[in-house]
Amino acid sequence: MSVSETARKNHDALFPNHTSVLGVTDPEIVEIFGNFAFDEVLRESRLDVRTRLIVLLGAMIGGQCLGQFRIQAGAALNVGVTPVELKEVVYQAIPYAGLGVVVDYLTATNAILTERGIALPLPPQRTTTPEDRAEKGLAIQSQLLGAEAQAQNVASAPADQKHFQRFLTEHCFGEHFTRSGLDLRTRELVVFSMLVAMGGCEPQVRAHAAANVKVGNDRARLVDVLTVMLPFVGYARVLNGLRMVNEVTAVWHRIGLRLQLLIRRPAGEAAEPCHPAGPRPFRCALWRPSPGCSTGRRPSARTRRTVPRGRSSVRRASAR
Repeated sequence: MSVSETARKNHDALFPNHTSVLGVTDPEIVEIFGNFAFDEVLRESRLDVRTRLIVLLGAMIGGQCLGQFRIQAGAALNVGVTPVELKEVVYQAIPYAGLGVVVDYLTATNAILTERGIALPLPPQRTTTPEDRAEKGLAIQSQLLGAEAQAQNVASAPADQKHFQRFLTEHCFGEHFTRSGLDLRTRELVVFSMLVAMGGCEPQVRAHAAANVKVGNDRARLVDVLTVMLPFVGYARVLNGLRMVNEVTAVWHRIGLRLQLLIRRPAGEAAEPCHPAGPRPFRCALWRPSPGCSTGRRPSARTRRTVPRGRSSVRRASAR
């Protein structure tokens, strides 16, 4: 067995003139890992190389892999990730991993940039002030997680815990998500990869999987992120992340089916006026798989609707 030509080419594009010490002491593992990480896995992911390196940087911080972070940071700069983007990945980790962890990655980043002759500090990327960070943080928090859910979290928090909700809005979202240097879609991918790599953060992974979908990172893109993380983070955490993605996107799929049930009517039947308490039920066509539906299954019992009174009481599209 030897490292494939494709794996060698992809590796050398990131790490030119690099010779692995493990290639001498552990050649079998280097061959297995090299073919897997730089050939087999990349065939299954459509991420461009810059995005791949950015999400791997987040994963290395989440998994507390400082040595690999140094290696990946150098590769990221080699393929066009800017110093500002590199720094923003590290800064974005602070509200999730804590400065106690992130300070080592920040120090390593500063050393890498200094070695390359890049002057520090970099141009500032902060876009809020102490006076407006709450307002701007709430706007992004509501966009990503939902205004209703955010209001419910604040309202339901006990008196001695409301400051946590305030800190989330003002500090986590108001100080970090509002920064320039990384667009919101990329920032959400970084947070997602970081939380998956941490392990034990399934509620947060689920929330940010949903946030990614809201900002345009669909299921396929999240699966691509998990795919490139696999060689560096391992199966346990990646498969847990995949389970969260599947749960979130299944909910979106059910919502889509319900909307299709609501809007489909027999030809010639006009829409009924809205009822003050909400839409009135109406007759719709039998369920048909949507163009994006890969399962071909009928809706579950929870998605079935009963026709209005005065009409047949037969349920439409009953699940079989």
